[in-house]
Amino acid sequence: MSSVAFETQRAALADVVAIPVTPFAEDGSVDGDAHRALLRRLLDGGITTLTPNGNTGEFYALTPEERRLVTESTIEVAGERAVILVGVGHDVPTAVASARHARALGAQMVMVHQPVHPYVSQSGWVDYHREIAEAVPELGVVPYIRNAQLRGERLAELADACPNVIGVKYAVPDASRFAAFARDAGLERFVWVAGLAEPYAPSYFSAGATGFTSGLVNVAPAVSLNMIEALRSGDYPAAMKVWEQIRRFEELRAANGSANNVTVVKEALASLGLCRREVRPPSRSLPEDERAEVAAIAAGWSI
Repeated sequence: MSSVAFETQRAALADVVAIPVTPFAEDGSVDGDAHRALLRRLLDGGITTLTPNGNTGEFYALTPEERRLVTESTIEVAGERAVILVGVGHDVPTAVASARHARALGAQMVMVHQPVHPYVSQSGWVDYHREIAEAVPELGVVPYIRNAQLRGERLAELADACPNVIGVKYAVPDASRFAAFARDAGLERFVWVAGLAEPYAPSYFSAGATGFTSGLVNVAPAVSLNMIEALRSGDYPAAMKVWEQIRRFEELRAANGSANNVTVVKEALASLGLCRREVRPPSRSLPEDERAEVAAIAAGWSI
């Protein structure tokens, strides 16, 4: 299948790529009603690319059954209103099964989480993604890269074997490394998504990114859309005004090795009455004395 066939998917990646949270009910199970309501809120807010089973959705804390449920609910609620990029990962057979499940439901893309393995060789990275991509040639495939050692040439090698590898979620916190990696892999060949969300979006866009992921978008879709509109028009001063607006929220999420990355988003949603604040281990809810600051930020955005 030629890259021309993936035009819809490529356009969807060059946008705000929302990573919805997975809300939990009082008994600890996935709260399906709250999940659907949050998805509708994103869609009504103008978001058209959704990633069920991303890290902000607590991918690694969900059971296989829950991951399937989240995928099914997202595709059902979105209908024709959004392009769905389903997060897949773990061992190769599990990732392939998840990708085929996504395909059967009508999803158009999968995002392959960084392999969770203490020993990742560069050639092995290519092999891992190739096995998944070859199993679903009809789907666009987006590697999620958090490995600073990986070379751009390896991504080019993967795409030579699998033309459905069309985009990259690049999440190494180094704008200079991203610029080099993208050029070594092929700047025009892939859609480059700034995988560290709004704080890194301006610097990554200056180096060639055309989309960014967002967890903050769960709380304030308009804020994320304001940033991408500014970046698309090349208005970096306007983008940095949004950056200043979201800076403290994102600093709270990034502190202590991103310990509270999801926690802060769910706390903001809880303060707005949109879902419960609970997260699953190894994440943990914020202590009460830190909740007020998050609530104040969220209240300021909702005006």
